[in-house]
Amino acid sequence: MAFRRLLRGQIDRERLESVARAVAERHGQSVDRIEVLDADNWLSMPFVLDDQYFVKVVSRQHSLVHALLTTGRNLGAFSSGSEGFFEHFSTPAEMADHELAAARKMHDLGINVPRPVEAFEHDGLGVVVMEYLPDFTTLDAAPVEDVRAHAASLFEWLTAMHEAGFAHGDLRAENVLLSRGELYFIDAAAVDERRIHDARAYDIACALAVLEPLIGASDAVAAAATVCDEETLLAAGDFLDFVSIRPDHRFDARAVHGELEKAATRGGKRGRSE
Repeated sequence: MAFRRLLRGQIDRERLESVARAVAERHGQSVDRIEVLDADNWLSMPFVLDDQYFVKVVSRQHSLVHALLTTGRNLGAFSSGSEGFFEHFSTPAEMADHELAAARKMHDLGINVPRPVEAFEHDGLGVVVMEYLPDFTTLDAAPVEDVRAHAASLFEWLTAMHEAGFAHGDLRAENVLLSRGELYFIDAAAVDERRIHDARAYDIACALAVLEPLIGASDAVAAAATVCDEETLLAAGDFLDFVSIRPDHRFDARAVHGELEKAATRGGKRGRSE
């Protein structure tokens, strides 16, 4: 437990209140209420300001943990026969700037994200400010029928990102939200755009890992096959073993492998239409 607390990089209340005042002042407001969220997030400390702004605060300790996780993920990519494609930022401010830029890219593509507001540095901390979604649930806590209804959209949005030349890089159930009947993406990782082919396959593998425990391997792969071609489905299969050893994914990799082989034999949507 002590090790997990170390990784989570707690920031004391006084510094968080200082950040909250800085955010409020930048928008001509005062601070009425701060709600620190008990999120299992090792890369930032989030809070909600006045039920209006979702604020993520990144410390140097969070940046160090990010470097460790990036190294581990790149080693995992190597084990899947790929060069590493995860990138690390050297300062908390760079991490905050990246998250804002990634959210803006997704927003510009028409992908639902909490509205990106700004990123800045304060007292050595990186700060990213987004719209607060007051009523949301993570995908793994949503009713099964809602997950099924949005499964294809998950792959459509990933494909839109990939065709625009970037990837999510950290797709997991906690980073896919449902709010007011709409799907939202959050928390994209930093990925080397020169390795987009491998990052694309990794994203699809992660999406399958998210969906399999919720709607089953067959339906998860069927949703992917409505969007992805045969080559992409097969490439995603190469990353499943790596994804399965991540502590934030719990799924039946063997079942997904089997369904991917069936889908690849039939050919994905694009493969059939060309």
